[in-house]
Amino acid sequence: MAEKKEFLMTPEELEQLKNQIDYLKNEKRREIAERINQARGYGDLSENSEYDAAKEEQAENETILKDLEERLKYAKVISSDSLDFSTVNVGVTVRIKNLDTKKEVEYTITGTLGANPMQNRISNESPIAQALIGRRVGETVEAEVPKGIVRMEILDIVKK
Repeated sequence: MAEKKEFLMTPEELEQLKNQIDYLKNEKRREIAERINQARGYGDLSENSEYDAAKEEQAENETILKDLEERLKYAKVISSDSLDFSTVNVGVTVRIKNLDTKKEVEYTITGTLGANPMQNRISNESPIAQALIGRRVGETVEAEVPKGIVRMEILDIVKK
């Protein structure tokens, strides 16, 4: 049998995941059921676009819910208290220097649910994070990104 993938996440991401599952199971399901019942009142279901849209939304909600529950089932929570800050890992903030542009940037490495590139929170599955994970301060790494190869030097690893 194939081994299930672990989903790394911080305690905050786990809480966010649980809240999202709760919302989809309770509030969203109820809203969709009400729309389906309302659309049924419009008559002939074979030509009822409101009914079709609500049923489609219901199927989409259940697909998302199933995916999130799968993530919860295989969640591995990374606590900042148990992290080794001598290497880059999920839950740390790493300051790097792009060796081509000479610009410095900080990235917080998160699980997939906590990623927000606009806030420099990158998923552990991103090319940059994959290149950084397991590395130490002072090391130079390369990551293949859509625009090409990025060469980086790790300047600092901190707890945020």
